[in-house]
Amino acid sequence: MSISLNPSQMNVALLAGGTSGERDISIESGKGALQALQEAGFNVTVFDPAKKDDLKALIDGNFDVAFLCTHGRFGEDGTLQGFLELIGLPYTGPGVWSSATSINKTISKVVYKHANIPTPSSISLTSRHQYSNEHIIAAVGEHCVVKPDTEGSTLGITIITKASELDAALDEAFKHDRTVIAESFVSGTELTVAVIGNDDPIALPVIEIVPSHSFYDFESKYAPGGSKHICPAPLSEEQTKLVQDLALQSHKALQCSGMSRTDIIIDGMTAWVLETNTVPGMTATSLLPDAGAAAGISFPELCTKLIGYALEK
Repeated sequence: MSISLNPSQMNVALLAGGTSGERDISIESGKGALQALQEAGFNVTVFDPAKKDDLKALIDGNFDVAFLCTHGRFGEDGTLQGFLELIGLPYTGPGVWSSATSINKTISKVVYKHANIPTPSSISLTSRHQYSNEHIIAAVGEHCVVKPDTEGSTLGITIITKASELDAALDEAFKHDRTVIAESFVSGTELTVAVIGNDDPIALPVIEIVPSHSFYDFESKYAPGGSKHICPAPLSEEQTKLVQDLALQSHKALQCSGMSRTDIIIDGMTAWVLETNTVPGMTATSLLPDAGAAAGISFPELCTKLIGYALEK
């Protein structure tokens, strides 16, 4: 990092909460980041972007940088990033376009394919009956994943194994979003790879996710003991390089800066990119801090790096 920071002289606005379906998780991320930032020596004030008074305080306040722990819509989709751009406050993580593109599973797949990044076949629906069930199954197969287009934390997601389950899966996904994606199911080991940096980003050690349920659902992500993280993942050197390269390619293709975390499935030497997160979680069970620790970067050091990247931009 080229910027030298003096944390005790810096005022950080930590943003957590918001109005998305991930509000509670965002608040927990904020608590984790707050402790790490204070341990690093920063002066931190916590704001909730769901409150207009807090947004006004950001405009009127004297802050050096915003540290984002806002997940989902209006926090991770470029909306909040655009607000911060308008008021001239640097912020952690990717910019407006990258955030808006990455959270949209349909559009991010277009970017992946343009960059020759392997991703499962999919079909998007903007209304419940845009396509017949037969058309959807023909496109992605009976064993598929149905999920909201712009939600995170596996909200509204269903894995089906036969066509008769499709109606219920679509109904559930449309409860959470106006656009829904059906994606071919790919089997293999679930991995995630965090990337940090701006012009010369680096991939952190690969994490294997071993959920307690049949897949990495909401409870597996956030409940204590809901999943086991193995880091570094028990992969061959060739497999490790493959998935780290895919994460870096995804980070660059989506024009991310500061940080990202890409979810990947691998089977032998075949790997598929599922999605890229631009504001990874910062809770006690979150993956980015785990990857940092495996690379010898403490949580306070990681937060300091993210602030440095924000100011570098």
